[in-house]
Amino acid sequence: MAQQANVAIVGDNVILPGLLAIPKGAKSLVVFAHGSGSSRLSRRNNYVAGVLHEAGIATLLFDLLMEDEAIDRQNVFDIDLLASRLLLATDWALNHPDLSGMEIGYFGASTGSAAALKASVLTSVKIGAIVSRGGRPDLAADVLEMVSAPTLLIVGGNDDLVIELNEAAFAMLKCEKEMKIVPGATHLFEEPGALEIVAELAREWFVRHLEV
Repeated sequence: MAQQANVAIVGDNVILPGLLAIPKGAKSLVVFAHGSGSSRLSRRNNYVAGVLHEAGIATLLFDLLMEDEAIDRQNVFDIDLLASRLLLATDWALNHPDLSGMEIGYFGASTGSAAALKASVLTSVKIGAIVSRGGRPDLAADVLEMVSAPTLLIVGGNDDLVIELNEAAFAMLKCEKEMKIVPGATHLFEEPGALEIVAELAREWFVRHLEV
């Protein structure tokens, strides 16, 4: 059972609410970057986080945008802005007394996947692994060749356009990488059993590449 707490990630004129969960004995933390129109309360991301807790991995889900910022749809697709918020959350985690010394991974969905990939290149911290769910890694095309963290791209088998975009991004990645297609799944993985497959794939990737 993970110890859970509401937290606030604070930066210059920015306060971002978050949910921090730390299983007993956790040695690694996965920071979640949600997609457009979502938040720290994302049902899908919270489900994945719960599966990671069972593997002994701590999680941080947080809002990448403040309420007034989220109203502007341009911000939702501003990958540089989203990546900067992920960097802020990473720095916050590194300075949190309960997270000291933990290895860090990123889990991104939709535009959050591009933010995770970009942040992994911009941070001075070693990011141990990245997982993208139904992501838009193509929106981070300017940094894909510089990504060093082992990266897993998960796409729904019926999400044709996003499959093409992920295949193009996958070809640009020079790091250890895999791409998994979940048969019969659409963009939000709402089909019976689809999200469970996503969570299991993510758990396996993080357990393989992070200290647990």
